[in-house]
Amino acid sequence: MSSTLAATLRFPAATPPAVGSPIEIAPGILWLRLALPFQLNHVNIYLIEDGDGWAILDTGINDARTRVWWETLLAGPLAERRPTRLICTHFHPDHVGLAGWLIEKCGLELVMSRTEYLGTQFHRRWAEPEEIEAHTRFYTACGLDEHAIGALMERDIGYRWLTTDVPPSYHRIAAGDTLTIGGRRFEVLTGGGHSYELVMLYCRAENLFLAADQVLAKISPNVSVWPHEPTGDPLGEYLRSLAALAQAIPHDAFVLPAHNLPFYGLHDRIAELSRHHDQRCQDILDACAGEPVLPAEIVPLLFPRKLDAHQTSFAFGEALAHINYMRRLGWMTAEPGEDGRLRVRPA
Repeated sequence: MSSTLAATLRFPAATPPAVGSPIEIAPGILWLRLALPFQLNHVNIYLIEDGDGWAILDTGINDARTRVWWETLLAGPLAERRPTRLICTHFHPDHVGLAGWLIEKCGLELVMSRTEYLGTQFHRRWAEPEEIEAHTRFYTACGLDEHAIGALMERDIGYRWLTTDVPPSYHRIAAGDTLTIGGRRFEVLTGGGHSYELVMLYCRAENLFLAADQVLAKISPNVSVWPHEPTGDPLGEYLRSLAALAQAIPHDAFVLPAHNLPFYGLHDRIAELSRHHDQRCQDILDACAGEPVLPAEIVPLLFPRKLDAHQTSFAFGEALAHINYMRRLGWMTAEPGEDGRLRVRPA
């Protein structure tokens, strides 16, 4: 979801590389951009020099076009220096989508955090009839109509088609670990909110921060509540993660994100993202100042533009994330109505 771009950010590369054509963004690090069939139409992949080859950070989604790009890369720019391992930052399809395919094709080791590895398996296997029924009840109670529920189900079930199977074993990394790639030592950090245990890498010697989706220059990463954790507080997790990053990573680090352009100005962007979510909370409180409202009724207030089915699913999850966050803080209460649907209001 979009937010205001901080005026103080600095972008060393004013334009991204052409899709499928990597460029060097830092010594020994290639920046590859791959296309996505969504409103957010790209993902940044990074190749990190690793001895005689390249460690790959994330993969793009599982579709024919992305496979062709990887085939071309493997036959061309990567032909003499082959991939050595695959690091996937989190379970979302644009990051882990082609993991199984690349691992089988190149004989790679998969490196992930535990929760993201298990999350990939969980979402690929989701869609038992009882799960669909439970999720439908949840969405109905929140005030969504049949069309919107159908879009959400399509997104959830569609995960398996946008990804490939991950292998039955992997190399686990966790916060506090050190990952050596070529001549670099990366500190492993993890963060919640956007995903479960999203992996970020920081090379202190070169002040390089591979931020994945946790801190983006131009948009706020989606922070959503999922039906299998209906009372979860992903926004609280995300805001705590941002505060921890501001303590752990210097302001002048070079940030290599998974979307938008690499930039300088990390702390300014963290502060701006926090303010963005504070304003979202205030907007919801203002909207609920009169009669209690259904969570679904919050969506058009926060996102007044026309949304497609894909965008609507994320917008609803994000609206609910702000509601749950404020319920945890005691700013809002929920009132089940006689119709069985949940309505919220300021406390």
